[in-house]
Amino acid sequence: MPIRLLSSLDAARIQWYHFKAIIVAGMGLFTDAYDLFCIAPVMKMISHVYYHGDSINTAVLSTSYAIALLGTATGQLVFGYLGDRVGRRRVYGLCLIIMILSSFGCGFSVCTTRRSCVMVSLGFFRFILGLGIGGDYPLSATIMSEFANKRTRGAFIAAVFSMQGLGILVSSAVTMAVCVAFKRGGGGGGTEAEKEEVPAEADLAWRLILMIGALPAALTFYWRMLMPETARYTALVENNIVQAAKDMERVMSITDISDETTTEPPPPPPPLPPSYSLFSLRFLHLHGRDLFAASVNWFLVDVVFYKSNLLLSQIFSHYSDKSSSSTTENVYDAAFEVAELGAIIAACSTIPGYWFTVYFIDKIGRVKIQIMGFFFMAVVYLVAGIPYTWYWSKHEQTKTGFMVLYGLVFFFSNFGPNTTTFIIPAELFPARFRSTCHGISGAAGKLGAIVGTVGFLWATKNKEEDGDDLNRMRAAFLILAGVCIAGIFVTYFFTRETMGRSLEENEHEHEQVNNDQSEDELEIVDMQSSASTLLHTQ
Repeated sequence: MPIRLLSSLDAARIQWYHFKAIIVAGMGLFTDAYDLFCIAPVMKMISHVYYHGDSINTAVLSTSYAIALLGTATGQLVFGYLGDRVGRRRVYGLCLIIMILSSFGCGFSVCTTRRSCVMVSLGFFRFILGLGIGGDYPLSATIMSEFANKRTRGAFIAAVFSMQGLGILVSSAVTMAVCVAFKRGGGGGGTEAEKEEVPAEADLAWRLILMIGALPAALTFYWRMLMPETARYTALVENNIVQAAKDMERVMSITDISDETTTEPPPPPPPLPPSYSLFSLRFLHLHGRDLFAASVNWFLVDVVFYKSNLLLSQIFSHYSDKSSSSTTENVYDAAFEVAELGAIIAACSTIPGYWFTVYFIDKIGRVKIQIMGFFFMAVVYLVAGIPYTWYWSKHEQTKTGFMVLYGLVFFFSNFGPNTTTFIIPAELFPARFRSTCHGISGAAGKLGAIVGTVGFLWATKNKEEDGDDLNRMRAAFLILAGVCIAGIFVTYFFTRETMGRSLEENEHEHEQVNNDQSEDELEIVDMQSSASTLLHTQ
């Protein structure tokens, strides 16, 4: 019976293979974060190379951001569905190949003189890159959840997601290193005339930055191909318990299943899973609330997370000691400053937030951490937004305090809903729908990211007066606070806790409740029938 095999997985001790799986599964998230955070300095460089230092047109800029996010959402839906239909392992390798090839493709974007041609080519390869990254989201979370034991499952999935923090840090470090190397190599001197003239090598620099992000993912391809199919998929979806046990024994030390599956005759096949299909009335009755909560929460947190990243550069330029109008900006210096800011935020706020979640997720619980994260993010935005026009923006001595305050957004985003929304969908749904439902939830999140990114770019399109700019910033903070408050309510009323229970217990909780309710209703009907019969006999 599969129950014994799954129980052995839930009770398995922590082993080397768990950590190997974290690294291999996390490389897709690494590439995602690398691309997300290197594209800002890359666009700075492109603006100097092809737009002669002018700001890139809002329509072009918003399209370049949105197209990668749209590709990610599409990949989450398509590859999430395929992960449940043809197997996690088979689709997993395909996603990694797409990421590697498209990352190199971004660097080889055609044309070196016509900016329209470059932007179209870059947009195409970023959409393909998004497809691979999107597919990696549901597969990485699902594979890690199905390999892990129930005591530390949350920490393992959070550790996979924390590879984003490493991707952010590496993208900033690579960008700064490339900029310094090209600048010292003769590109962009110190005089005003040399700064105004963009060296030809700058067109190579931004391409190199994009291509380097593919290398760590490429190095893990071999180990990803060696990963077996998860035992839960093989046993529960393919109904092959013997193969599931053999796969697990090949990579992990699992006790008490060898005798059952190899020395004795094969047991009769397990009962087929319930016959309801995805989005049937039965599915919506059992899992519709979970899918709604996971999707809406991911949508809300990505609106906040992606808009906060765009606000960051604007806030930095406002509070920076350097005056952008007093000196001509060198192409490498412009990209270096953006990357440097990303590295500071990653090291001081983002990465600590990820690892706080890894440590506390199986002690506090998913729901409490998610509510806490939304709450403190809302508090930070209210404290920043309400007095922004008459306090934060007017007093020079508040500069450092405001930057520290804003950094807390990224800490509580990752020690909060940005991580938990990745974990929860991988634990709630049946094995045959798990990857699909995670993909649906993630795609809803990427739609939120498009809303936050494109909405911000168009809202700040025309900056005519400084006062208007301050009012826009204040309004943005207050809107983001409202989004976080909405996340608190959705989490509290609709999200179920999954800590400390097996995946099968989470899956069947609603079915058990419904069965208990049905039995109670039958008992009531029987009692009413007995009472009616007794009255008639009297």
